[in-house]
Amino acid sequence: MANLKVTILHDVWEEGPPEPEPAKAPRSKNGKRRKKKKDPLHDREEIFEALKKLGHEPSYHVLEGKNQSLLALAKCGADLVFNLTESYAGDDTMDKNIAAYLELLQIPYTGGGPQALYLAQDKSIAKKIFDFHKIKTPDFATSYKGRTDHSHDIEFPLIVKPVSEDGSIGIDNGSVVDSVKELMERIHYIHEEFDSPALIEEYIEGREIYVAVLGNDNAEVLPLIELDLTRLPKGTPRIACQDVKFDRETEAYKVTKSAPVDDLDEETTQKLQDTALAAYRALKLRDYGRIDLRLNKKGEVYVIEANPNPWLASTAEFTMAAKKAGYSYTDMIDKIVELARARSM
Repeated sequence: MANLKVTILHDVWEEGPPEPEPAKAPRSKNGKRRKKKKDPLHDREEIFEALKKLGHEPSYHVLEGKNQSLLALAKCGADLVFNLTESYAGDDTMDKNIAAYLELLQIPYTGGGPQALYLAQDKSIAKKIFDFHKIKTPDFATSYKGRTDHSHDIEFPLIVKPVSEDGSIGIDNGSVVDSVKELMERIHYIHEEFDSPALIEEYIEGREIYVAVLGNDNAEVLPLIELDLTRLPKGTPRIACQDVKFDRETEAYKVTKSAPVDDLDEETTQKLQDTALAAYRALKLRDYGRIDLRLNKKGEVYVIEANPNPWLASTAEFTMAAKKAGYSYTDMIDKIVELARARSM
């Protein structure tokens, strides 16, 4: 591959090491909550080093939520943008608009397009698409300030979360409810805290399996990774809440870990991989993505959500799966760049 000028595009809310967050995450002007910051070692730094090893010319560009940063992006002269943005001006529903802007500029970029980012972010729409394609997903309802937009016949226990947030925002130990009273309280919490419709879905007790997919027309399904939730304290819901994912000081974070799955039979493994690939294609994900699944004791597979442009740090589940498949970190980044570049040729 020819040497490329690759701009690593990221948003300002990931700048600097994580800081203690207030009880309520700050809102942007439009009321949307800023994203929770990730690991101190940003994936963009590791991607930068990998691109250098591949002989490319990497640089950074941060979208600061100002017109100047958008204009500067249009003039950056990149052959390719490695798109790591998750929000714009603190609004994490705007990532699809950034992808659309890159398309207007006719600058090739990695990862999901505007359609995939929109479909995956609105979990209600995603689940309707899964239903259409006969992809198993928990039965659900959506509610916003007294109005029910969609509803299956659902049974307790239920899990309640914002319909359009990711990174486990809005998910904690109170998210799983067992009574009408708890359900109404949690719906009210979602409305007040996030100004968002509440997604109410049947809680699937089972194993949390992540399936990474790499590619487009001939996409490769990478080895399965499991987030082991079995060591969470007794009485704690077995869910990947923010404590589990991000808060290093909590017991939940310390006793949970992700690792390759090595105890499933071939038939179950194939079912998980086939389901993930079907979900990846149904939502028009491209280049790379991660599908989050639940496997219950009956061997039934449920799609919980799809993640376009998942985290690519060396410690992330996607990278873990790629490594298990035989990719070095540099090989993985090379493959993603190659896939994105192929679309513009």
